[in-house]
Amino acid sequence: MLSLLLAATLAAAPAPRALDSANTVVHIPQPAKLSGLYAFMSRAGVHAALARPATWSAEFHPFLALDPMRPETLTAAGIDPASPATISFIERGEVSCSRLSDPQAFQTQALEALSSTTSVKPTTAKGITTASAPRGTGRAGYVLKGQEACSFATLYDDDDLLKATLKLMGKTPAPDARLTKLPGAVYVIQGATVVGLDGTADTLQAEGTSTRLPLPPFQASPTSPYGALKLDGLLISRAQVAPAGLSQAVGAVRYSVQQVCPTCPPDQVQAVAEAITQQLTGHLLVLVDSVQVKASLRTPEGRFFAPRQAVAAQVKDAAKLKEALAPLANFPGAQALADGYTLALKGGTVSVRQKGSHLVLGNDEAVVNTLLGALSDKAAAKLPHAVDFTADPKKVARGLSQVSLLDIMANQQLAGLFAASAEMGPLLANSERISGWLDSAPGGGHRFSTTWTLAASAGKP
Repeated sequence: MLSLLLAATLAAAPAPRALDSANTVVHIPQPAKLSGLYAFMSRAGVHAALARPATWSAEFHPFLALDPMRPETLTAAGIDPASPATISFIERGEVSCSRLSDPQAFQTQALEALSSTTSVKPTTAKGITTASAPRGTGRAGYVLKGQEACSFATLYDDDDLLKATLKLMGKTPAPDARLTKLPGAVYVIQGATVVGLDGTADTLQAEGTSTRLPLPPFQASPTSPYGALKLDGLLISRAQVAPAGLSQAVGAVRYSVQQVCPTCPPDQVQAVAEAITQQLTGHLLVLVDSVQVKASLRTPEGRFFAPRQAVAAQVKDAAKLKEALAPLANFPGAQALADGYTLALKGGTVSVRQKGSHLVLGNDEAVVNTLLGALSDKAAAKLPHAVDFTADPKKVARGLSQVSLLDIMANQQLAGLFAASAEMGPLLANSERISGWLDSAPGGGHRFSTTWTLAASAGKP
């Protein structure tokens, strides 16, 4: 019975006709159903050129000017907008496969485009028609079999991609069961990561799975001690880390602290981190209030103190947590408080505080105090997912805008942030919120979902 169910599932799964060597695959089950995504991108594109439908439509076909979000352009080219289309991107070019409603109309337009610089004569053998021609520094063409066509374009003037396309057309596409588990009008596949995209005029919905996210395993819980907590900020996230992931989560924090406190004894930092890990239940709350760049982002302290943030973690035994924190009193720059310690470091101060069964760690006193004041035994509530988050896109835009020119010139990652600010900043500033959730998935992966909501006036006259 199980084998029959599995067979039925695979039979119903989308089967992208994609190159095995593709870096990225875009699969569109039905181009005729892209109206919601088109509506969102049209509004978002007013503020970010990268989001404009025209920017993406040019990638649908290697050499024909088609817009998958306007079905009539596909129909005019003999392509069926109600059938699947798959685009494979490789380093040297792309291959676009689709089902045809009118093979003759497709060939007429394809040959006209290919013959713009030289005469092209298609050849047919064993029921497969091929045609190719030089295009710029490379070569473009198509392979047609019955009502299936795969078109290609390569940066090099050779027959390698034509041969690969012929091979692709000669085999039956394998069903990809991952796509049936995700909602979406468009699917983007990059190795072990799959994302489904859809939208409305107001929102973009992205849901996906990945085995490559650099995150610890999580587990859902009937109740989170932070489930009903109400806070405002650039980012608020609640999570429950699985026991197997606590060392990884604490290790990331320990590494960051060690970077900005090189005089802190590494063995003692490690010992405190291990003692704290043993007391954690896995329930966490992250509050990033805002970004204030006070020092060069090229330095560890500049990166560490730029986001004004604090983390709360529930502990099993308050008394044992206090014991675990006691060695901090001997750290350089340490000052004992009634409820914990502060560490004066280059670039700022780190606070390690305790409120009942909660540990609070932060790099900004005001944010730490805000979080401490919000903690309450009445804040417990059920959460539907292991992790949830809400971000204020306007504060994200302000944070990105603080990357300096010198930082850009000296650091490739910071240059990427600047590029993101220049391209996405106006769109973020005209967005209402970004929210989502994440769960662990079988096999060590994660499943995630993000909803991007535009402001009511964004992209409207």
